[in-house]
Amino acid sequence: MLNSLSGRLLILTTIFVMLAEVLIFVPSIARFREDYMLNRLERAQIASLALLADDMLDPALEDELLKNAEVFNVVLRRNEVRQLMLSSDMPQSISQTYDLRDATAVVLIRDAMIRLISPKNEVIRVIGAPVREAGLLIEITMQSGPLRMAMIDYGMRILILSAVISVFTAVLLFLAMRALLLKPIARVVGHMERYAQSPEDASRIIEPEASVTELRAAEVALRSLQTDLTQALKQKERLAQLGSAVSKISHDMRNMLTTAQLFTDRIETSEDPIVKRMAPKLVGSITRAVHLCESTLAFGKAEEPGPTLTVIPLSQIAEDVIEGEKFASGEDAIAFKCDVPATMMVRADPEQLFRVLSNLVRNARQALSGTAEGGEITLRAVESDAAWQIEVVDDGPGLPAKARAHLFTPFQGGARKGGSGLGLAIAAELVRGHGGTLELCGSDENGTTFRVTLPKGGSIS
Repeated sequence: MLNSLSGRLLILTTIFVMLAEVLIFVPSIARFREDYMLNRLERAQIASLALLADDMLDPALEDELLKNAEVFNVVLRRNEVRQLMLSSDMPQSISQTYDLRDATAVVLIRDAMIRLISPKNEVIRVIGAPVREAGLLIEITMQSGPLRMAMIDYGMRILILSAVISVFTAVLLFLAMRALLLKPIARVVGHMERYAQSPEDASRIIEPEASVTELRAAEVALRSLQTDLTQALKQKERLAQLGSAVSKISHDMRNMLTTAQLFTDRIETSEDPIVKRMAPKLVGSITRAVHLCESTLAFGKAEEPGPTLTVIPLSQIAEDVIEGEKFASGEDAIAFKCDVPATMMVRADPEQLFRVLSNLVRNARQALSGTAEGGEITLRAVESDAAWQIEVVDDGPGLPAKARAHLFTPFQGGARKGGSGLGLAIAAELVRGHGGTLELCGSDENGTTFRVTLPKGGSIS
């Protein structure tokens, strides 16, 4: 109970209400003390008026008047003359004098607290103004013991009433908070528990019903989160199934390509000049295809190997990429340009870097193939003290808005109809493995530019 939100709310409400009552108690007890002494002054004034009406009062009657007023002496100042109106024997001398005529709230509170904690029964003098302007001042002497007991009795009644009010207020607030807040929170928690049992079930997604603005906002946010998670889980399941299928296909494809690789060994022995010129390209393409199948199988097992970094001439990889895409372009009016310095050496995995640049150039070629006028693709590179920057630039129509929004997301960032978006996602992952970045520098009706940045991280040896 104490660890629950409702239990703590009940306890805190009771404590805070009691604290508020205590803060009210201090000035209340001071006001009670002031009223008590003013009441004694009024009684004493009434007794003194009886004496003024009859100068000769019986001593027994005078003593009765003093006892009724609960004072020892009454002094009344009228017309600048100070007169001892009534008097009796005092058990002890006067210890304190209190003037109520000009007392401030701070003084009254201070004197009340001192009197409340002081157990001594002392004789005190109280000075006040007579009611109805019946003189300049009235002064009495009285005992402090009855005053203190009356203050304690009043204080106890205040505290008991405060406790009752605190508990009553806490219970009402608890019931209100339970209906307005705790039950809706319990409902949200229940929805979360049911959804956690089967997050793929869209029927378990919460529907906002709370009337409290903040709780409804929380329910709306939870619904959005559950919807996204359910979709992500479904996509993950589809990707897992696709990955299993791709792994099986890659396994069979690797076997077929390995057989084709054996035949290329025979082709290389041909004396035909055209075959001799084309054979190395064919061997290189088949070798890369075999490596790709092996990498796909490793990725399907969550064992994608990291890049094997070596120092390689970038121009050779760039020319291989462009040469392969030239053959793929066929009769399309697409021009390819390689602007990579022949002496530029980069530290990278040659197979993975080839895949990155091949994906980028292929995407550019496919974008230009969809236009009647064709265009130009440029692969260029620059070097700085910190990194190598490789750019693939085309003058095509630019990427669609949807492709830019999900550029490196598999199955969502396809730039053409029927495209899966895997090429850019794979390229970005391979570049990240090198510690670099792949970014879209710009894409509009004038063309598209992708930039690969590979950090140096040391000198080239």
